[in-house]
Amino acid sequence: MGDKAQTHHPGAAGRAKAADHPASIRNVVLVGHSGSGKTTLVEALALTAGAVNRAGRVEDGGTVSDHDDIEHRQQRSVQLSLVPVEWDGIKINILDTPGYADFVGELRAGLRAADAALFVVSASDGVDGSTRMVWEECQAVGMPRAIVVTHLESARADFEEMTRVCAEAFGADDPDAVLPLYLPLRGPAGPDGHAPVTGLVGLLSQKLFDYSTGERKESEPGEDQVPDIDRARDRLIEGIIAESEDETLMDRYLGGERVDVKTLVQDLERAVARGTFFPVLAAAPAAEGARQGLGTVELLELITGGFPTPFEHPMPGVTTIDGRTRELKACDTEGPLVAEVVKTSSDPYVGRVSLVRVFSGTLRPDETVHVSGHGMADRGHEDHDVDEKIGALSTPFGKQQRPVTHAVAGDLVSVAKLGRAETGDTLSAKDDPLLMEPWRMPDPLLPLAIQAHSKADEDKLSQGLARLVAEDPTMRLEQNQDTHQVVLWCLGEAHADVALERLRSRYGVQVDVVPHKVSLRETFAVKAAGRGRHVKQSGGHGQYAICEIEVEPLPGGSGIEFVDKVVGGAVPRQFIPSVEKGVRAQAARGVAAGYPLIDVRITLLDGKAHSVDSSDAAFQTAGALALREAAAGARIHLLEPVAEVGVLVPDDYVGSVMSDLSSRRGRVLGTEQVGSGRTLIRAEVPEFEIGRYAIDLRSLSHGTARFDRAYARHEPMPPQIAERIREQAGEAP
Repeated sequence: MGDKAQTHHPGAAGRAKAADHPASIRNVVLVGHSGSGKTTLVEALALTAGAVNRAGRVEDGGTVSDHDDIEHRQQRSVQLSLVPVEWDGIKINILDTPGYADFVGELRAGLRAADAALFVVSASDGVDGSTRMVWEECQAVGMPRAIVVTHLESARADFEEMTRVCAEAFGADDPDAVLPLYLPLRGPAGPDGHAPVTGLVGLLSQKLFDYSTGERKESEPGEDQVPDIDRARDRLIEGIIAESEDETLMDRYLGGERVDVKTLVQDLERAVARGTFFPVLAAAPAAEGARQGLGTVELLELITGGFPTPFEHPMPGVTTIDGRTRELKACDTEGPLVAEVVKTSSDPYVGRVSLVRVFSGTLRPDETVHVSGHGMADRGHEDHDVDEKIGALSTPFGKQQRPVTHAVAGDLVSVAKLGRAETGDTLSAKDDPLLMEPWRMPDPLLPLAIQAHSKADEDKLSQGLARLVAEDPTMRLEQNQDTHQVVLWCLGEAHADVALERLRSRYGVQVDVVPHKVSLRETFAVKAAGRGRHVKQSGGHGQYAICEIEVEPLPGGSGIEFVDKVVGGAVPRQFIPSVEKGVRAQAARGVAAGYPLIDVRITLLDGKAHSVDSSDAAFQTAGALALREAAAGARIHLLEPVAEVGVLVPDDYVGSVMSDLSSRRGRVLGTEQVGSGRTLIRAEVPEFEIGRYAIDLRSLSHGTARFDRAYARHEPMPPQIAERIREQAGEAP
């Protein structure tokens, strides 16, 4: 970290060879809001590590950020991508994640696959609420973290102020655990008064690292720089010592004892790896033709020296297929094979490609593995247990796939042609099938109702949707039996746009988006009676059935209750089930606006039959007619589904959110404080009013709130809204 001998020798053209031991692997995920500069930073690190040439291109064309045509069209990252580089003999798997909230599923996959997180913060934009939430997620599991400040070239960039903001945002418990390792070194001010950052000052080494020539050059600080360096250095040393495992070190330091740099660096690395100290660094892309971007050497040194090896990553829960707990040694290359599909994508030339993190054992090409996927049935993923033969193993690099011979525990690798494997699935040995505990996925809460554009599209739609949800478990596919709609549940508008684009460009399926329908119900508001008469005499075998019924409303959730009170055999016993079948069939079709009838008791009181012309079909028809006549003379309520909603929101937005819920006909049930500075609002809101709530809440809270919803019940909707829906139903062809 600026204090070590420079022993780096990039591999040939940056080719990432297969790692042979977990100790020589680092898995780091880049986290930050959209536009913070994550992908640019990845390219700068790849350039410094020798993985790309000075033009930022890989050997045979393209860049490390060339992953998806959709990303080029949308000008933003929409999926998790892996860029492996090598530094000082260590393979670094850099996981670049999208910063936009709609693609948080890709971020969660990156967190699952990584052992440490690098939070990328723009000096010109600051720290947004969603980045703070991810920090808290990492904090909850003790993931090691560091912070890198980008966009220092901005005229309003202030590294010192940004460090203070980061300490405030990320160091709530201990601001002295968030401190810079380096300070920016600025060159002469230009005509606009802005002094560009040309290098860094190493606080521990007390050296200057000048990047103005395009390669890092080391020098001594001037006398005028020493006081500022010493002040920042003293605070950094105290912060490091406070996290030291040597409890006597602070007393010795305050007593005037000089602590050697080697000890400080060792304590710093241990504190970073334990997730108790969070260094702040700075970085900028290399100028055109330069070999190193500012701060990239320092970042690579921190990753290789301060971030943990896969040995230090806790093993996720593992069970047998039948649910028995299986204890496994973390990152054992000789142990049972346990790997997880963290991302699934489709390549037009090689088919399905699975990005896999190996947690135990060693994965080799051409071996048969067991593929298990459980617990995702609610999202359109059927449970599955199949044996599949692994194809070629490779390391992704932009649009290329570079073959490797194996993948040891702790490594990430691409696996070709796993036909049934989906994101979140477990790969294990054929003769020892295991299942990993799934990581937490966000619930998709934005409905997108779609239909095939043409007959040709209809033939391909089912397969295209199946592939889509196999790739992205944050999508949920619903075939709604009530509304007869195909609904793709997404995380937001951008997520939905990408889904439609992938259907069109990858799978050749053109779809139309149609208004999403809510599953309404009908019920009787008052008791009513009806008489069904089905009598036809037209030569030959006639039809004869008459029945009289009474319908009365029941409490919500009662369903349909059928009661037989016929006396004297007015309706022969064999035809009573026919009447019930007829009224239930009519109830399913609806009696007012075409929505299913629920929560009523239908009592058969009387009827008439003919010894020859009565039949099962005749009494079914008579039962349906009786129910329709009863409805014609009664007041019918339209029932709408009501959802129980929980909104977790920063305290600053509680008033705005509660006001918005009220405007949606919501009833606030209560609030409770959750942690520091957040409130959970519980409310009941008609589902009609929250179709776009995923979008509206994000706008209302600037991306800092999240919500969940669950069906509560159906209840009568306001008369004016019900009347409008009845009119629309009457106008429908």
